[in-house]
Amino acid sequence: MHDIARQSRYWFDARARSRGLTRAQWRVLLCLDRSDGPTQSEVAEMLDVERITLCRMVDRLSEGGLVERRADPADRRVWRLYLTDKAAPLVEELTDIANEMENNLLAPLDARQRETLTDLLTIVRDHFREQDERSDPPLVAEHRQ
Repeated sequence: MHDIARQSRYWFDARARSRGLTRAQWRVLLCLDRSDGPTQSEVAEMLDVERITLCRMVDRLSEGGLVERRADPADRRVWRLYLTDKAAPLVEELTDIANEMENNLLAPLDARQRETLTDLLTIVRDHFREQDERSDPPLVAEHRQ
């Protein structure tokens, strides 16, 4: 699984880089495309990154005219994030690249095998999440160090 993930990241990064973005920045754009005005904290949580890391990514995306921050009407201390019109074609292009990568990756499998693989990976993912949720926070923190 590690080798496949590493090769997939390399394949995608090479193509995203030619569009002037990193995979991390694309993940932010995709997250914003799927959500309507999330806060920076919400996006950081969804992407499992530190808020300061997300802030820097959003700064770069904002400088590129792809993302805009808007004050939350209910709380001026909170910023909500939105894609700009300039970002929409780029998100579509990068989504096409991700779909192409997935199709290439799964090309050796027939439809039944793809379904089986998806089912098995879902089981493993859900089990991992359940284990993580049952762990005491200190153990989780120690494990990630």
